[in-house]
Amino acid sequence: MKVARDKECKILNETNVHWADKIPYGWQVLRIQDFATVNDDLIKERKFRNQQIKYVDISGVNAYENTYLYEIQRFDDAPSRARRLVKSGDTVFSTVRPYLKAIATVVNPEKSLIFSTGFAVIRPGEGTDYRFIGYLLRDEMFVNRVAANSVGASYPAINASDLIKLHVLIPPLPEQRAIANFLDEKCARIDEAVRIKERQIELLRERRQILIQKAVTRGLNPDAPMKDSGVDWIGQIPAHWELRRFKFLCSICTGARNTEDRVDNATYPFFVRSQSVERIDTYSFDGEAILTAGDGAGVGKVFHYINGKFDFHQRVYKFSDFKEVLGKYLFLYLRNNFANVALLGTAKSTVDSLRLPLIQDFEVVFPLDIQEQQKIIETAYSEDEKIADVISTKQSQITALQEYKTVLINAAVTGRIRVGGEQLAASGRL
Repeated sequence: MKVARDKECKILNETNVHWADKIPYGWQVLRIQDFATVNDDLIKERKFRNQQIKYVDISGVNAYENTYLYEIQRFDDAPSRARRLVKSGDTVFSTVRPYLKAIATVVNPEKSLIFSTGFAVIRPGEGTDYRFIGYLLRDEMFVNRVAANSVGASYPAINASDLIKLHVLIPPLPEQRAIANFLDEKCARIDEAVRIKERQIELLRERRQILIQKAVTRGLNPDAPMKDSGVDWIGQIPAHWELRRFKFLCSICTGARNTEDRVDNATYPFFVRSQSVERIDTYSFDGEAILTAGDGAGVGKVFHYINGKFDFHQRVYKFSDFKEVLGKYLFLYLRNNFANVALLGTAKSTVDSLRLPLIQDFEVVFPLDIQEQQKIIETAYSEDEKIADVISTKQSQITALQEYKTVLINAAVTGRIRVGGEQLAASGRL
């Protein structure tokens, strides 16, 4: 790989390619319609009646990973926009909110795979390498130009007929193949590095869970005498610890606000049913509390600790006025253990709407000694902070790798870097 030098480039004066002032010799400035067609395959509805299809909507496509996910549906029940057929080598490009980057190249599609009409299906013609075209269309600079040519405020969109009139840079076919080979290899290495770091983050989170779980159910003294807690998922606990049902340890209530009550940049935290905390100009409580989602996907997973003024959603539970147990201890205990009950198969009916009796009867084990509770809190938070720092570092590394991949694709498909002899030889040019 080498950086393209000026003497290898020619100067462009065309106003329609203001985004590229020079390109390598041998490359052309073409409209997409000069080398590809769009939406040529029209679905024959009679063929799919009473049949199952694999339907792909915009939310199921990821440009960075070049992947798509489908839902199996009966064609008769599928949305009316389920009408786009694809062939191997096509690239689907969302014409609605293109900044979301719902773009992917289809290779060997499954039978009865149908995409939403929100996609333009771009089919490269002869003289082009479909892999190169896929990289070209997923290039962030190109996506930004599509977004700039879209119309509409809430849901900006571009007509497929306008999309394919946009200009791009196209090298000769052997160089297209060389660039595609180069990017296939480099991107695969980057993706593998990202997967390794994501797995490391998963393991770190599991380790954090185990460490805190052990601290709040076994204590910090490994030599402490133990006794059976009487609860299957807890097992043994230190002999001097107590078990209480949740309803005896705090007050429980739900909020009175709706999501629509949130106000951007307002004064007080507003707890809804997600891990994100909104803002609001009112507060209904001032003090130490734990909050958790009362329904939806956040049940057993979303927990917040606060000591101050705040308001909360009508489907969020607030736990406060703690008795015998410190609020932070109970927060750690809930965050690491409540899913054991809320997400059990026998409690599945409560997942969509968390019932009060389930909360009230939840078993909590803890030492009565407040100093021992405080020591567990300090140790758990210390370990949590250390692991969080490592996770943050790895997440930064993932971001850097993803940014490098984006820059690499842009540089290769615009000719700012030239692939070396190995890739050209593999493509058949040398």
